[in-house]
Amino acid sequence: MLPFAHNGELRIIDALFTSTSAVCVTGLIVKDTAGDFTLFGQFIIMLLIQIGGLGYMTAVTFLTVMRRQKIAHRDRMLLQESLNYPGMEGLVRFLKIVVASIAMIEVSGIIILTLRFWVDMPFGKALWFGTFHAISAFNNAGFSLFNDNLMGYSQDIIINLTIPFLIISGGLGYIVIIELSNYYKKEVNRISTHTKIVLTMYIILIFIGMFLLLSLEWDHAFKEMSIYHKIMAAWFASVNYRTAGFNTFDLSTLTDSNLFFGTFFMMTGGGPGGTAGGLKVTTVALAFLGMWYTLRGETNVHIFHRSIPSYQINKAYTIIFIASLYVVFSTIVLSEIEKLPFLRILFETTSAFGTVGLSTGNGGVLSYSALFSDAGKLNIMLLMLMGRIGVFAFTIAIIGKATLSRIKYSEGRIIV
Repeated sequence: MLPFAHNGELRIIDALFTSTSAVCVTGLIVKDTAGDFTLFGQFIIMLLIQIGGLGYMTAVTFLTVMRRQKIAHRDRMLLQESLNYPGMEGLVRFLKIVVASIAMIEVSGIIILTLRFWVDMPFGKALWFGTFHAISAFNNAGFSLFNDNLMGYSQDIIINLTIPFLIISGGLGYIVIIELSNYYKKEVNRISTHTKIVLTMYIILIFIGMFLLLSLEWDHAFKEMSIYHKIMAAWFASVNYRTAGFNTFDLSTLTDSNLFFGTFFMMTGGGPGGTAGGLKVTTVALAFLGMWYTLRGETNVHIFHRSIPSYQINKAYTIIFIASLYVVFSTIVLSEIEKLPFLRILFETTSAFGTVGLSTGNGGVLSYSALFSDAGKLNIMLLMLMGRIGVFAFTIAIIGKATLSRIKYSEGRIIV
């Protein structure tokens, strides 16, 4: 809200929406990042993106470690939860590796993007644009300093490879990135089941997303594009379904079928313990595994020669059910308040919950949320916070944990 942070008028609700979208690494915008904010304002947005992607506890604990102060046991527990780390042993060392890995990947992205943008603009501006977009991409935020997002680079091979690489690197999760690095250096002999599921789901979802986009949009949204351009556009959009919000073509031109399918991809999100939001690919994978083995009449769920505890399967079902309730309820409420097309509102609410940032747009450079009333924007902000915190943690924070009961009732038989 500082006068030197923005150009023209900036309402409190729009400033709050922008801050929420940045710290939740979503990318939905109700003010033009390039035109409505000054360099200082853009720097604040970038800083919020970095803190939001890294995680509050991760950032604070890392500063504590750098100052050589002792970390309290409670803070260690919070950090463990924030990073999705499996235990307390080696937690601080893991934190240092995480921060070093993030710095290395982001700096690599900054160098590549700066060199590419330098072709089109002065070096100082190219360096700023390269830094902002690299941080925004790695943290799966989708904020852009171009008025048309990245539509001007829709056929550029460097942008179409670098941005998705940063998005995937941030979205896989810190545990996966570090484990793959250790496996490559032969420090570990076996890749964990968690990492295998995350990688498998990413590959499957990206290729299914590409197939649906190409098959349904070949003679529609992609009609005027060359074959190379169509493949690039489908690849880039499918990667961004993994909770990043960049786009290289106008999403409002998508068919209703693709908008509907897109909601499933955005709800799924990325990997746990990273910069991605949504349900998480592991949650969806466990739910499908549970259904598959139930249909086969088996009680022992297993994958990659490892059994999956029934508690985790039930937790996956619970997360998907509760998240669906939140999104559907918000969509119905917004549809009644805003009197706008239901499918486009559903796409926007799913994008907010999945902290994706993709939007069919307001007819200009802003997200569809720009058409919403203040109450509608508050609804979207709540969904963004919920998606970033995690639906399970968010719901438990509201209803509280159940008290342990020593009473066990006799089993009742129910026909299903």
